[in-house]
Amino acid sequence: MKKYLYLCFVVILFASCKTSYVSKSFNEAELSAAPNYSKIEYWAVHPSKITSQLKEFMPSDTAFAADVFFVYPTLLIDKKNDAWNADVNDSIFNNEILDKSIHFQASAWAGAGRIFSPFYRQSHYRIYVEPYTKQSGSSYEIAYNDVKNAFEYYLKYYNKGRPIIIAAHSQGSAHCKRLLKEYFDGKPLQKQLIAAYIPGIKVVDSEFQNLKPMTNAYEIGGYVSWNSFRKNKYPKSFEKWFKGGVTSNPISWNHQNYTDIKDHKGVLYTNNKIYEQSLSVEVKDGILWVSVPKIPKRIFLRLIKNYHFADINLFWKDISINAQNRVDIYLKNSN
Repeated sequence: MKKYLYLCFVVILFASCKTSYVSKSFNEAELSAAPNYSKIEYWAVHPSKITSQLKEFMPSDTAFAADVFFVYPTLLIDKKNDAWNADVNDSIFNNEILDKSIHFQASAWAGAGRIFSPFYRQSHYRIYVEPYTKQSGSSYEIAYNDVKNAFEYYLKYYNKGRPIIIAAHSQGSAHCKRLLKEYFDGKPLQKQLIAAYIPGIKVVDSEFQNLKPMTNAYEIGGYVSWNSFRKNKYPKSFEKWFKGGVTSNPISWNHQNYTDIKDHKGVLYTNNKIYEQSLSVEVKDGILWVSVPKIPKRIFLRLIKNYHFADINLFWKDISINAQNRVDIYLKNSN
């Protein structure tokens, strides 16, 4: 676990520097077979498969009334790996997913409901980098279709009318944005939506017809999203990738421009400790400015401006409390 923060720095540096990947044409025949979600091994987390990475964050009373469908972000970043999509049968990579995203991200919703998180043939990071984007073929559609198939299987066999939280990050959020459009926006299933947490991507109001960004901590049935950067720093891609996007405040959960450090609930750090009142935030037209967190080894966070890797970790306890509160409000309104 101590290596996790270092890995995060590597991911950000990797994403912000000129990269050199193996150039290879997309070949769908080389993909692993589509996951069969009737088999438990194709779920990273499932009510009958609670991993050690999640157990420590779960309450003793696990008789949840709600469900959480969580989709992890891009972790396939190895430049030497010339695959366009992840192999869902790769046990080493699957364990990375459990140790990183499930442990430090999905765990934020461990107190809110039963978590369902599918392994999926996610796209390699290179699909976001030119000129490889043009070579990626149907890689992204394959990744999304896995997520879609997992969600449909969940709806058919596990949901049984239960309220749902959609939660994700980065590539996972992009896939969940499509799920929201296809299954919730103006559809009967929208009535079962407690909230959607989809940070790490750009979302604009006009993308949905009926779903709206939630503007306070007690609202239900909408979505929240944000993109984290160090205070006073703008990304080079600001105009194209971020400007004009919905930017929720993951401390106050409204759209106020600034929230002081005293209101911050807590960062989940690599030592599994929660560091409360450690940062302040400011909303800036599509991005969220974050002060350098008061956590161990914070000097490293002064060296980078893109906090994308920590969109969830930075507000872990804020998310945890908020998700549980929204579940309670949904259930109260339903009754």
